[in-house]
Amino acid sequence: MNGAESLVKTLLQNGVDTVFANPGTSEMHFVAALDDHPEMRCILCLFEGGASGSADGYFRMKRDVAATLLHLAPGFGNAFANLHNARKAKSGVVNVVGDHATHHLRYESPLKGDLTGISQAISHWTRVSPDAKTVAEDGASAIRAARSNNGQVATLILPADTAWDPAISPAVHETLPRLTRPSMAEIEAAARRLTLENAALIVGGEALFGRLRELAGKIASKTGCRLLADTLIPRISKGAGSAKIEQLVYPITPKIGQMEKLASLTLLGTNRPVAFFAYPDKPSVPEPPACTISELCTPEMDIAWTIEALADSVGVSSKTQFQSYALDLPDIPSGQLTLEKVGRALAALMPENAVLCNESITSGASV
Repeated sequence: MNGAESLVKTLLQNGVDTVFANPGTSEMHFVAALDDHPEMRCILCLFEGGASGSADGYFRMKRDVAATLLHLAPGFGNAFANLHNARKAKSGVVNVVGDHATHHLRYESPLKGDLTGISQAISHWTRVSPDAKTVAEDGASAIRAARSNNGQVATLILPADTAWDPAISPAVHETLPRLTRPSMAEIEAAARRLTLENAALIVGGEALFGRLRELAGKIASKTGCRLLADTLIPRISKGAGSAKIEQLVYPITPKIGQMEKLASLTLLGTNRPVAFFAYPDKPSVPEPPACTISELCTPEMDIAWTIEALADSVGVSSKTQFQSYALDLPDIPSGQLTLEKVGRALAALMPENAVLCNESITSGASV
């Protein structure tokens, strides 16, 4: 067993069975190891940004980690933009990046670059495997890092000789650290605060879809607070049956208008809203100066436990109803093509439980 094989076995033993790959010469032994394990799903990507973007999207929808396979510093650089998106979305990603063999790094070869420096600029965790004997343990640590704090970017740099040399270490299984939680005193204080006039609860992460979204809707119904979501979020449920939620808009002036009456804003699984850019005579934060900002649960904490505890504290039960969107499909438009008609056509024809990846900019509002 060589270092590459020990890493593939470690990935599989830890439940990572999908790799989005754009390999080069330095990764050939890892590619051979992937081929020898048919239970590993290896998806070839023609561009490194496609590999990193796919791993980001994989985590957003499946809520579990995939790996990328990238080639040297230039290849990692090509993946950087979508790794930035993954970091902002709190997606867990394991990057396996091949580098020149350790004895070859002394030479100024054409693709040599500061791979460690580039990685540290975007990754929460970076490690260079010093030899084949440590590759399995390093891989397990990378997976643990990627799954920690609700999702992080972890990068394991694999010099070519650590992949082809014999490995002694078998596959290693890592356990995850427990997510931190707010105190019950903080939960109870938030519950009281949400019943006050002009209070709002802004949620993020897994509280924006599924069962936790419904629970957030029930908290809003029980307390009378406004339920908010930030402008750009990794994933959100929309359509008939979803709990109603008010999403903050992009332009700073109307965003200030959305929040101008707020007396308190409780953050649960999300950061404090901010303006995208600074503008002359405009504030960097949209809430009024007198608004109290209370950080109940950061994006790195136990979001599910926090929202469940908050629901219990405000008296939510199985009988509590939440406000939901009604089914209101538009007619299929005709005539001249406009942005509004594109949005209406998509809404009319989109099947149940469809996944929409909306990367539009100026046309996004109509969609």
